[in-house]
Amino acid sequence: MLGATTPGWPAVLTEGAVLLRPYKRSDARAWSEVRIANQAWLAPWESAPPGPWAEMNSPRAFGYVYRDMKRAARNGDSMPFAVCLLENGRERLVGHVNLGNIVRRAFASAYAGYWVDHRVAGRGVIPTSLALAVDHAFGPGGLHRIEVNIRPENGPSRRVVEKLGFREEAYHQRYMHIDGGWRDHLGYAMTSEEIAGEGGLLARWRRARTAK
Repeated sequence: MLGATTPGWPAVLTEGAVLLRPYKRSDARAWSEVRIANQAWLAPWESAPPGPWAEMNSPRAFGYVYRDMKRAARNGDSMPFAVCLLENGRERLVGHVNLGNIVRRAFASAYAGYWVDHRVAGRGVIPTSLALAVDHAFGPGGLHRIEVNIRPENGPSRRVVEKLGFREEAYHQRYMHIDGGWRDHLGYAMTSEEIAGEGGLLARWRRARTAK
């Protein structure tokens, strides 16, 4: 169903209790619950469409989000993963990682974005998820470079990439319209060569956690 333009997709990735998988239409209620519960945690950092948060993150709204994610993945433009925790044999949707704006051939690059339920923040869920996604991108996904752009004020999100060893390489002035204004962003990046000798980003992250 997904042609040669989408190497590495669809995919299911796991590490311990962390599971990354493609979204399903049946995720609507769980996605809406976690998004609405995290309005204060997420809204200041997202380039969301105008409208009440509850309406923009309702089960009905998920139908539009799901359709757009599925189309972008089919076209080879992104790899959108639902982040789940395996608890008592069941999946609990707790976040999102996306490799988007994929450009292939000589550039072979993507931008990574992510969010996590504040109720599981600090447990290593998103660093683990991003490490899984990056390793997948550099392997089956056929990419060479992953970029992450983060507002300087967003300490928790910056700590994710800094824990994983992404390079801070740029300061983008008035980069994206978020929360009512054009916001500056810090640019982080990583290429496949930087982690090839370490067995991948997940292996690096495992060692970093063990060394604490």
